[in-house]
Amino acid sequence: MTKETIVFQRPESMCEVVTHYCPGCTHGTVHRVIAELLDEMDLREIAIGIAPVGCAVLAYLYLNCDFAEAAHGRAPAMATGMKRVLPDRLIFTYQGDGDLAAIGAGELIHAAARGENITTVFINNAVYGMTGGQMAPTTLPGMVTSSTPYGRDVKTAGYPVRVCEMVSQIDGAAYIVRRTATSPREIRRLKNALRNAFRVQMAGLGYSMVEVLSNCPTNWGVTPIESIKFIEEKMVPYYPLGDYKISPEVEALLDSENQS
Repeated sequence: MTKETIVFQRPESMCEVVTHYCPGCTHGTVHRVIAELLDEMDLREIAIGIAPVGCAVLAYLYLNCDFAEAAHGRAPAMATGMKRVLPDRLIFTYQGDGDLAAIGAGELIHAAARGENITTVFINNAVYGMTGGQMAPTTLPGMVTSSTPYGRDVKTAGYPVRVCEMVSQIDGAAYIVRRTATSPREIRRLKNALRNAFRVQMAGLGYSMVEVLSNCPTNWGVTPIESIKFIEEKMVPYYPLGDYKISPEVEALLDSENQS
């Protein structure tokens, strides 16, 4: 009789509960990646997450670490206070595009400008997911939403906000990257980016943000598989994946840790 070997299981930092996310949503994937890192980096006992208003309003149900709930868009402000009072903790916000790029844009920009030593996980699915799929600041030109049934018209609604490109121009920003979770390869790249962002914070090097191009099968009105194709074929060309800012101090840190 052969001995069984466990090769895949739920991370200790992920709670064993039923998800409220829609089938095919990548929020759960990102949650799992964060949970894996909290375990692997031995950060769970010092981590404090901040949940937003939006689809991830219940993020605290899934990650087995301390959590707080912020008013709509105010997660960076709350994170700023927490980090200044508890500088040895890992403080991260988990925000969607409506929360971060609309009502919370001021908090985002000024937290980065101050170089606050916090980390933002930014989920960009191009719509307001929780409230019915309305146009968001990141909705693509021509994209149909519940509030733009004929597609986003940039003449009247303006152009989408490219958050990484904007925040990377701010001096206090230290590590700004964009990833996605559309395939095993991309999930591995996402995990490495989040690991780097946590390293940057724990080394005290300034503001870090990882944007994740995500899907919303329910509000997009497509299947989960079709939603992944939409990310790859429509979102990635408009929001290119890549590293938008890695400060010299961060580059030196990552190089030294990768060599050790």
